[in-house]
Amino acid sequence: MDLSTVLTAIPFYRQDKEGNPAITSIENDHRLVTEGSIFICIQGFTFDGHTATKEAVENGAAAVVAERPVDVSVPVIYVRSTKRAMAQLAAHFYGHPTDSFHLIGITGTNGKTTTSHLIEEILRASGETTGLIGTMYMKIGDKMIETKNTTPESLTLQKTFAYMKQAGVSSAVMEVSSHALQEGRTNGTQFNVAVFTNLTQDHLDFHRTMEEYRAAKGLLFARLGNSFHASAPAYAVLNADDAASAVYEAMTAAHVVTYGIEKKADIQAKDIQLTSEGTAFTIHYPGGVIQIHSKLAGLFNVYNMLAAFAAGFVSKITPDTMKQALERVSGVAGRFELVPNESGVSVIVDYAHTPDSLINVLETVRPLTKGRVIVIAGCGGDRDKTKRPLMAQAACKYADEAIFTSDNPRSEDPVSILTDMKSGVSGEAYTVIVDRKEAIHRAIALAKPGDSVVIAGKGHETYQIIGQEVIHFDDREVAKEALADKKGGFA
Repeated sequence: MDLSTVLTAIPFYRQDKEGNPAITSIENDHRLVTEGSIFICIQGFTFDGHTATKEAVENGAAAVVAERPVDVSVPVIYVRSTKRAMAQLAAHFYGHPTDSFHLIGITGTNGKTTTSHLIEEILRASGETTGLIGTMYMKIGDKMIETKNTTPESLTLQKTFAYMKQAGVSSAVMEVSSHALQEGRTNGTQFNVAVFTNLTQDHLDFHRTMEEYRAAKGLLFARLGNSFHASAPAYAVLNADDAASAVYEAMTAAHVVTYGIEKKADIQAKDIQLTSEGTAFTIHYPGGVIQIHSKLAGLFNVYNMLAAFAAGFVSKITPDTMKQALERVSGVAGRFELVPNESGVSVIVDYAHTPDSLINVLETVRPLTKGRVIVIAGCGGDRDKTKRPLMAQAACKYADEAIFTSDNPRSEDPVSILTDMKSGVSGEAYTVIVDRKEAIHRAIALAKPGDSVVIAGKGHETYQIIGQEVIHFDDREVAKEALADKKGGFA
């Protein structure tokens, strides 16, 4: 493909220096540029690509896309927004790959990862070749690829979709973060189904207010297909029990399907039974009723399964197939994950890092626990500070013993983060242990048979970010060490 053909994706631009070189790739990292690449200058939070154009040309860049003047020897394409142009160019260069398969996007504060895995299992059970993009990893068929962001940049996303297309993927599911929607990372992506889980406080460091946060997530539904062609219908799957759904229904032109427990919905759960062995309930859907016996615990997982069922329903998958898939899933890594042991203490690792998700986990654990509920909670650095006292309040209110500790402090002083947490629980009883490993050991040492220990915040993560350093840290591994110490008389 030559430069002029690539540039047909952009309606307005100014070209400095003539030339129409052959284009072999598109890159926004100068270190990845090879002979024939277009290098797109992106202004990031810590690095500005405009400062690396000379290095990109030295590496073989045939053209540069920029927002402001750069001095290089190759054609420069000037646009108003390089981020917007990157999405347009990438989708065109890779042949609009999402036109070639069924794509389901999931947004919401909590439940995206579990719901995406449930949907993937449903799709696989129906015979589809699947792809998955999410917080934990990307999957193309059975091949797993590590990810940095819940939703990758538009260029990486379109490359990934192209790989999926080449691999024969027929249906894919992806988590769509509010950051990604706000920054246009999904521009150029054709969704067939958009799923909303719930909206609770998170990311106010980025969005500033809950209204802005809600609006960012609403972009997924506002951008959903405006046509009503029977050959390519689009569906918005909304949680009837969440007030934000009414806003999203007004924002979208797509067909709306609701799910819920409390309010009347198209797809509704009834006769819910929550036990330590899992969950049983009936799903009432247009045209029938089906019973589910799931290994997943907690009311929040009923919502996740309802969302997955609704997404499968509008994707024309039979209820019996979905039942088999939902009942086969035993869990998702770092989501209400039990750490096996013979001490009589239930140890649960969960990704809960918002007040609402922490409350959900603790409310699920409480009726399953004969003794005390002990929780370890922390808050990430360089993130929404306003939720810190709320996390502490949730820990103290819904657990018998609360231990506050470090999460991923990043560039912040962990003691300062813990001080913010403590500001919300004046007069409450809690323990502060800055070192996360020590906190986990202390909690498990305190626990007696019949007690439950909830280690919240990091879930599946296998690292801890302290300053600029990323160190190996896995809550599950540390919990196993603490349980081994306890067995040896640690307490």
